Amino acid sequence: MTSGLMLFVIIAVAIVGSVVLISRYRWHPFIVLLLAAYFVGMSGGLGVDMTISKITEGFGGILGSIGIVIIAGTIIGTILEKTGAALTMANTILNIVGSKKAPLTMSLTGAVTSIPVFCDSGFVILSPINRALAEKSNTSLAVMATALSSGLYATHCLVPPTPGPIIMAGTLNADLGMLILVGLGVAIPVLFAGYFYATRISSRFFIEANPEATVEQLVERYGSLPAKGKSFMPILVPIILIALKSISDFPSYPFGDGTLRAIFNFFGNPVTALLIGVGLAMRLMPKEEKGNGFSWVSSGIGQAASILAITGAGGALGLILRELPIADALSGGLLQYNIGLLLPFIIAALLKTAMGASTVAMIITSAMVAPLMGEMGMTSSLGRILVVLAIGAGSMVVSHANDSYFWVVSQFSDMDTKTAYKTQTGVTGVQGVVAIIIIMLIGFIFL
Repeated sequence: MTSGLMLFVIIAVAIVGSVVLISRYRWHPFIVLLLAAYFVGMSGGLGVDMTISKITEGFGGILGSIGIVIIAGTIIGTILEKTGAALTMANTILNIVGSKKAPLTMSLTGAVTSIPVFCDSGFVILSPINRALAEKSNTSLAVMATALSSGLYATHCLVPPTPGPIIMAGTLNADLGMLILVGLGVAIPVLFAGYFYATRISSRFFIEANPEATVEQLVERYGSLPAKGKSFMPILVPIILIALKSISDFPSYPFGDGTLRAIFNFFGNPVTALLIGVGLAMRLMPKEEKGNGFSWVSSGIGQAASILAITGAGGALGLILRELPIADALSGGLLQYNIGLLLPFIIAALLKTAMGASTVAMIITSAMVAPLMGEMGMTSSLGRILVVLAIGAGSMVVSHANDSYFWVVSQFSDMDTKTAYKTQTGVTGVQGVVAIIIIMLIGFIFL
């Protein structure tokens, strides 16, 4: 099996080649990502059988974890748009915050949502509101998508109870309560860095919101828009259920370890929660449209098809990369240098960029640096927390073609791949760099 410098050359060729084929030659990402998976697997020495096996396993694995969530989310979004509920939500939010603050509203909403909810699921759930707010505030969907995506990302990588930070805290024996507080302190400026990137850089790209219908058309068709409470329920109920599950899974088991936790685990599973959201969305359908429920659901499933194909292909490439000895290659290089908090940051950033999955990068990096905590001088309570956060910062850099989140954001926001590289990839790079600067400043002052 290929290792060392040649392994990174193969990965770099695959990444650059994918960017060129998708952006310059307009090849479909589904085809390009599968070709990249074949190239990396075969060139990396996995062999024919292993390469094909891991491609199919990776494709099915990612769809098994978020496929139903994506389909359910697109069905909810379709119904919210067709009934005008998304516009009701947009009107309600804009009346409170004002149209000029719509991107900041989505950044903050994303940050709060992603503390208990995976960023992929959070973006799918909040996408209908994001699109409706873009329409009502006359803001480019590129700006709104970047603001929402970066808000979700800030807490996803830095604040428990998302799985990555919790697992790292366990591996590195970091105090969870203190990690939440310090993580929030770092995540706030990281969130605003993402917001400023959205309003300054992503604003250069205008993407129409393309709602299903205007307010006037919906009022003419149905007589009125849905009520506020019923409009928000398909979004809020799944978020609350998922949040309760995350809280119930806390190491201290705040709801106990019996029946109540089992109930939250069932109803708070993203698949179950989103299906409940579909049921609540169906209640919004006007009486005259009840007979069209099948076609409305079919429309949502049809919209999800392309997203599922690209996300699955990204999962295939991601698993191929995870099968290669990337961590071993790093251990022969970077691990011999004692560069403080930059060490876990760089390792996590390289793993994230190569493999695509932030959580996987967090888990592998924390396991690699755990034996080095003493040599790094990071055995104090704050030192352990800063190492966890440095790994989280590295796991942000960067989201691109081998990351399922990249495709969720771009496909749910009508972005072409070239624009997505300049918005989603760019903002995650900026957020990671801002995060490690803040973390190193904290270490310089308090350690």
